[in-house]
Amino acid sequence: MSSDFPQNPESMALNAPPAVSVRPVEMKAPGAFRTISEVAGDLSVPQHVLRFWESKFQQIRPLKRGGGRRYYRPEDIHLLNSIKDLLYNQGFTIRGVQKLLREGGKSPFARGALDSHVAPASASPLHAPSANANAAPGSLSAEKRRAVEGILTELKALREMLRQSGI
Repeated sequence: MSSDFPQNPESMALNAPPAVSVRPVEMKAPGAFRTISEVAGDLSVPQHVLRFWESKFQQIRPLKRGGGRRYYRPEDIHLLNSIKDLLYNQGFTIRGVQKLLREGGKSPFARGALDSHVAPASASPLHAPSANANAAPGSLSAEKRRAVEGILTELKALREMLRQSGI
């Protein structure tokens, strides 16, 4: 019974190829560029969705290298995460998000919708940190919290009226 492989497990370990050091995506520096597959995995969306968003939102401008490979900057990733949240969690349409990005936080509504999406000032004026960016979560006074909840209730009612009217 001749074999090219050793039968002794200890000798198998000695003959094993050297371990290859692979640097996982999580180990990249915070400012490192990410490929489309890395960003798609981080955001839990398919790559084709990112490409589609690129066609719909002119603010998304990944660096493109030879062969069309996309490399996303941290600002791009933050913007994509904001767009994903607005579309998937807050119920905005693509046209609604486009309008918010066009307004660039100029209207009170745009600022309110985008306040939770704080990014470096270099990302765009739309995502400049608010004055309260360093405040602890939940640090609103009871009075301000009631006011915000009232506005939120009113906005939800308005959104429902718009949906029912077919707009």
